[in-house]
Amino acid sequence: MNALTAALKEELNVEMISLGGLQVPESVVVSWGIMLFLVIVSILLTRNLKVDHISRRQAILELVVTTIDNFFTGLLGEQGRRYVPYLMTVALYIACANLIGVFGIKPPTKDLNVTAALALMSICLIEYSGIHARGGKGFLKSLTAPTPIMTPMNILEIAIRPTSLCMRLFGNVLGAFVIMELIKLVVPVFVPAIFSLYFDLFDGLIQTYVFVFLTSLFMKESIGGEE
Repeated sequence: MNALTAALKEELNVEMISLGGLQVPESVVVSWGIMLFLVIVSILLTRNLKVDHISRRQAILELVVTTIDNFFTGLLGEQGRRYVPYLMTVALYIACANLIGVFGIKPPTKDLNVTAALALMSICLIEYSGIHARGGKGFLKSLTAPTPIMTPMNILEIAIRPTSLCMRLFGNVLGAFVIMELIKLVVPVFVPAIFSLYFDLFDGLIQTYVFVFLTSLFMKESIGGEE
């Protein structure tokens, strides 16, 4: 257990990288790399797009984008369609951040500051979507639903949501690491590699889906999709 404790402390430790005399967290540098990668891939995939006689690459790209767009639009409705690009972007970033562990790089999502920032951005957009859809007066009125006595609880919920998103993503990513370390202690040969592949690939994609799905549900509720 001492080995597990030491490994956990090392994993939670935020490494600093010196860039031009500035100390920058490793998670930030890795995030910059992920963003650069996504920008380059986006440029390469969207080059020479056509209206007629499209290439196989464009057909696959349009199919993927349309499928994801329809999924989020089905959750949010037409009022929430304007927020789909943000949800797609966050999904791509979190997916890359979780999968980058396959290449031996520490995922940025193991840094609590990163998951907190993602949750904070999402909750700001969630509340903005409610204000934009209902108007300021309608949004304030929604805080008193179903009865004015629930106002404190509704206000508290605004603070609870980002905490929930943050800790769920961070906790699941960290939990996968703890499980892997326990498996290594019990079965040190061969088996850990299989589970490592599962947690780095499959579980990482699941956490991506859960984060954007919950963000979509919160946004739908804020917009008033249930009304």
